[in-house]
Amino acid sequence: MTAENPTAPSSAASSLAARASDPLPRTGRMLAVLLVAVFMAQFDFFVANVAAPSLSESLHAGQAALELIVGGYAFAYASGMITGGRLGDLLGHRRMFVIGTLGFAVTSVLCGLAANPAQLIAFRLLQGLTAAAMVPQVLATITAVFPAAARPGAIAWYGVAGGIGSIAGQVLGGVLLEADVFGLGWRVIFLINGPIGLVAALVALRVLPGRSADARASRRRSSADPLGALGIALSLALLVIPLSLGRGEHWPLWTWLCMIAAVPAGAATVAWERRLTRRGGTPTLELSLFHSPPFRTGLLAGFAFYLYFGSFMFTLTLLLQAGLGQSAVRAGLTFAPMGVMFGVASMVGKRLTARHGLPVVLLGTALIAAGLCLLAVALEVSSGDVPLYLVIVALTIVGIGNGIVLPALNGATLALVRPHQAGAASGVLTTAQQFASAIGVAVIGTIFYAALGSRHGAGSYAEAMELSTALAVVLTLAVAATVWGLMRLSRRAAAE
Repeated sequence: MTAENPTAPSSAASSLAARASDPLPRTGRMLAVLLVAVFMAQFDFFVANVAAPSLSESLHAGQAALELIVGGYAFAYASGMITGGRLGDLLGHRRMFVIGTLGFAVTSVLCGLAANPAQLIAFRLLQGLTAAAMVPQVLATITAVFPAAARPGAIAWYGVAGGIGSIAGQVLGGVLLEADVFGLGWRVIFLINGPIGLVAALVALRVLPGRSADARASRRRSSADPLGALGIALSLALLVIPLSLGRGEHWPLWTWLCMIAAVPAGAATVAWERRLTRRGGTPTLELSLFHSPPFRTGLLAGFAFYLYFGSFMFTLTLLLQAGLGQSAVRAGLTFAPMGVMFGVASMVGKRLTARHGLPVVLLGTALIAAGLCLLAVALEVSSGDVPLYLVIVALTIVGIGNGIVLPALNGATLALVRPHQAGAASGVLTTAQQFASAIGVAVIGTIFYAALGSRHGAGSYAEAMELSTALAVVLTLAVAATVWGLMRLSRRAAAE
């Protein structure tokens, strides 16, 4: 992939540099509104897990409905991400961000007003699609518009917002449910997004830059690719839906047939995108992105990271609530130190990474592995009666490692992406991460339940958690190995 000419910064970047003397630089205002979107999307991904018992009682939602309420959002979010990013490249990142944010606010309110499980499932699907229109514009705007010196810090804050949103989905979600704000019960966790999303969209119209004349001319020469967008969504649906529902349905035949069918569907989509590229069209999936070894390797490292992270959060929640009998609020608060240290480490880690490079990420993976091993040992020696303070200490160490690793991986993956491909690259990266989370929850969740069997009690859950924690350590080592490969690529590029 050809690198962008560093001596020819975009007009938007030049404008931003000229405003550096503002009391609150424009990049700071832009980043603040962009991060609101990241927080909301991650919050709503995790908060539905906490609300599941309330939804079951209030809406009489069965297990299949609950899985669709949670998994439907994840499916729509993941399957629409690449298309959302590409539309941002074609129509403008500000325009797509505002459309997505307003849509997220409206669909969140609709979720809060749902009268039965079917309505809530439908609105959650729509909510996931609006998140897919909103979130890719965040990294795309950072990559395409922010000055090079400001990007590492902005990407670190992106990681902070996503990490805190994930933890807040469990902590704040539990607090809101227990407080029963205005007697709204579970509905408040969705309704709260309405005013926040509206304000974020209005602020975005004022602070996010519009498209330059060159970009508008490029858009006129481009056209949408509905067939490619449909093929990508179908291919991901054939994988994500069976993975989301298969465990609860005991893996019936249709789940395996769908996953097998995803292979030819994906191959046909890639063939179409290649053909469209050769004809001079504008494919939804920018295959040229994969010509860049750093992008491919960073994507693989991020995939392995989210395989571990998504499954670890899922299985640890099962241990805390089902195994140790904690309430949703108490279980959520157990995660709070992990979220705080994630945020702190993200900001410290960006400085260390800027000074020492990717070797710092290897330190982060070592900390994650150390925290996971401490948790596994605590579970082993306690026979299920694990002291909560040991769990919190282990999670704190893991949170520090996560905060060092994730922002650096995002930055390294997008470092050489050209501005006009920023939306597509962001969409591919975020899709890979969400898809990895879904696979991690499905596969390692299945292994967890298989180890648990028909047994109950803290000791049985602790044994199952030991196994899933060991698998998380293996995945962390895979992240480290991939980062090592990324370091070699960086050294080779520097030598050339």
